[in-house]
Amino acid sequence: MTTEDLLKKVHRIEIKAKKLSQEVFAGQYHSAFKGRGMTFSQVREYIYGDDIRNIDWNVTARSNHPYIKVYEEERELTVMLVIDVSGSTLFGSGNALKTEVITEIAAVLSFSAIHNNDKVGVILFSDKVEKYIPPKKGSSHILRIIRELLQYRQESCLTDFSCGLIFLNNVIKKRSTCFLITDCFGRFDDSLQIVARKHDMCAVLVNDAKEYELPEMGMVQFKDTETGQTLWIDTDSRATREAFAMERRTREEENIAKLNKYGVDTVKVLCGEDYIKQLTKLFAMR
Repeated sequence: MTTEDLLKKVHRIEIKAKKLSQEVFAGQYHSAFKGRGMTFSQVREYIYGDDIRNIDWNVTARSNHPYIKVYEEERELTVMLVIDVSGSTLFGSGNALKTEVITEIAAVLSFSAIHNNDKVGVILFSDKVEKYIPPKKGSSHILRIIRELLQYRQESCLTDFSCGLIFLNNVIKKRSTCFLITDCFGRFDDSLQIVARKHDMCAVLVNDAKEYELPEMGMVQFKDTETGQTLWIDTDSRATREAFAMERRTREEENIAKLNKYGVDTVKVLCGEDYIKQLTKLFAMR
């Protein structure tokens, strides 16, 4: 990809993501992801209908008029995008690879965050942490994230969720809002429970419809994009196709069950389908 092509892609994603974050998700994001609490702002005269529990009795006694305490939401959040860059994310049967859909989703979430004055950081992982971008604010920071995702070439094709999750727990000391964006080809271990206990976690599972079924094409050589292993399979065999579909769905269901067990709100996105509906669904879960 040339520098000119990269800049064009960044600009295209920026326009789309900004539009969605400001016009579609602005209020939903703010409502779904709360700040750390309420902080005292000021006192003002009591108005009929105010909550009497907020009356400041000391000021009221000194002024002979009822005054109440006014609080504001302590809004600023740290949003972490923990993104799977393993080999399986390079698959796509239609107009977009999974990694391209992941990049767009990351951009929308990032612009939604900075629109609410939140900081955004990124962890890219495979079977190791490949890149860490510390959380910051500002559009220029988000554009850097988009550029990194568009031009990134993973160092390893394998997947190990624990690497990204444990790194998150170690590097982000305070509670954050974490989006795990993955195609979920790996399996979760105990690190998921540990991280979900400390951070507010959500998961966006990005897949391609063709990953759930084998086409009838006779003997076909398949290559595992993560391990590099190849295998000849008779795709005309109905039993083989059914076994393939069953194994894929079983693994996905096991992972989703584990995510649900530890309170991780989860949605599935298929390449080529409207991910906006799924993100809206995710925000509504909060």
